[in-house]
Amino acid sequence: MNSRVKAFTAVAVSLLSACSTQPAQRQNTPIEAVVNPPPDEKQPDNYDAANNPPLTTKKGGKTLNLVRIMDGGTCKNELQGVSGSFLLYADPHDIERIKREKPKEIFKDFEEKIQHFTSEILGLAADQTNLSIDPFSLGDDVTQQNLAAQLTKNFRNAALRPLATFTHETTLTIDVMPFSPSLIFYQKGCDASRFQP
Repeated sequence: MNSRVKAFTAVAVSLLSACSTQPAQRQNTPIEAVVNPPPDEKQPDNYDAANNPPLTTKKGGKTLNLVRIMDGGTCKNELQGVSGSFLLYADPHDIERIKREKPKEIFKDFEEKIQHFTSEILGLAADQTNLSIDPFSLGDDVTQQNLAAQLTKNFRNAALRPLATFTHETTLTIDVMPFSPSLIFYQKGCDASRFQP
């Protein structure tokens, strides 16, 4: 197994199993310091795509690399809410260009902006998602899949404008999306204090 994939998998598993105490927490690794395997690198035979986030994604004809996994959550009301991990992808070419053109500290500003609007997007997506218990559900797994699909769709729709604005203002192409296997839905009590900084 490739050592970079081993290292990434170890970091991803530990991050996904951690409990979040604030919305869209950022990892300690700065955006500009993350190095991922090239998109055409073959995954190892035991790579579990269902439980590991994809290392790359496509957006606007560009290949974006996974640079961060953020944890966060929100309460829709006193009973309902959602928490989980959110994948941040960025264009490595944009990162290199910005590192050459601007002071390194600019990435801290980018991280704060991303954290802020990701929390807002999650709140909007949760408000638009029907988190009520479905009396006709065929089981917990089906309910989880349906809620994850609904929340992901609402998150992606709510993210369109903030992502476009961020890219226009910073010249850094990014994408943010929920990691469906990590999502936990609350239907019988949601404690908003868990998600406060």
